[in-house]
Amino acid sequence: MKSFETHGEEETIALGRRIAETLPKRAVLLLIGNLGAGKTTLAKGIISGLGAAEPEDVTSPTFTLIHEYGEGRVYHIDLYRLDRAEQVATLGLDEIFDRDAVVLIEWGERFPQVLPADRIEIRIEPLNEESRRIEITEHALFLRIVSTD
Repeated sequence: MKSFETHGEEETIALGRRIAETLPKRAVLLLIGNLGAGKTTLAKGIISGLGAAEPEDVTSPTFTLIHEYGEGRVYHIDLYRLDRAEQVATLGLDEIFDRDAVVLIEWGERFPQVLPADRIEIRIEPLNEESRRIEITEHALFLRIVSTD
């Protein structure tokens, strides 16, 4: 597991860009944390780092459930409003997982049975109003993240 600490939105976005540099064309990332933890902020950096959208163009998909960026190269999904795995199954996630795309999922840990086993978990914990601890589950993809801590 790799652990990082960020202080403010810009540092969290910058870490997201660093993570993006290590990703293959196809990856599933779970963004795990409480409401307001910074999941969407980290997603802004990852999506920006993949060249799919500028951070200011990335918003939480809480009400639309799925946002697509970069002509289908990146999907940002939020499962917060769903209560049952049957509801998740109607979204067509299997088709998305089969594409050469990076898939960021907020609140996906609530439905592990519908997610691929080969996934990266990123836990975000607020330390105070500005600072976050971000832990990335040890995975071969992340051995290349530059550790300048």
